[in-house]
Amino acid sequence: MTPAVAAAVLAAAVTHAVWNAIAHRITDKLVAFTLISGGGALIGLAAMPFVPFPAAGAWPYLAASAAIHLIYFALLMRSFRLGDFGQAYPIARGSAPLVVTVLAAVFAHEVPDGWAAAGIALSCAGLTGVALWGLRGRRPHWAAIGAALATGLSIALYTVVDGLGVRASGSSVGYIAWLMAVQGTVLPAYAVYRWRAETVRVLRPFTGLGLLGAALSVSAYGLVLWAQTRAELAPIAALRESSIIVGAAIGAVFFKERFGAPRIVAAGVLVVGIGLMLRSG
Repeated sequence: MTPAVAAAVLAAAVTHAVWNAIAHRITDKLVAFTLISGGGALIGLAAMPFVPFPAAGAWPYLAASAAIHLIYFALLMRSFRLGDFGQAYPIARGSAPLVVTVLAAVFAHEVPDGWAAAGIALSCAGLTGVALWGLRGRRPHWAAIGAALATGLSIALYTVVDGLGVRASGSSVGYIAWLMAVQGTVLPAYAVYRWRAETVRVLRPFTGLGLLGAALSVSAYGLVLWAQTRAELAPIAALRESSIIVGAAIGAVFFKERFGAPRIVAAGVLVVGIGLMLRSG
């Protein structure tokens, strides 16, 4: 992993945490994800005339990824309904990198070398520390934890599917445009079916915030897909999930959730892990 790739993934991590915070801020999660998903579809459709058409080999991955992303959105909505942002977000994001490491080794034949493996392990330890700190001092809400872990599994699945798909597509921007357009119409269609004539009234108060979240979401994932064409999947997944440090900070500042010294230590462990991954590159 080169410094340029690492910088892109870190920028994606910050952007990703911000759009997730926006989704959490909107009380009605169907409203939030309808606007974010639908806004992403509009961005994808607008970009289509100006980007390369994905190669034929990418389309099975595109279709699979769109289906997995819909499951991911449903699970993420449930996680945000049941748990605090500072708890649900770290568990969901922190549980994904190790699964990605295993799946990438099996399906992409990417086995990390010694430095990368150590970096991934340390990064995952730091991410786990942030996630566990979100559970301190309270009775576990097992439904919320289960939803967050299931969200993490869906993240791992679409990460590997899209990593393989974007490499087969011939163009990262073409792949992200078509992915957003294909997956982004389902939730809005369901919302219109559910709200019918009330759709505009329900969405109007949050339109600006939701569309900002959509732009951030497309930007974040576009950076990750570009990085996946230039580095192995597992280190990118571990580095991307540094977003949970940003998410924890956002939870502390805007949602009045505690950050705490253990999270600072966990963040330090994560930084060391990132350094080892860069040394591997």
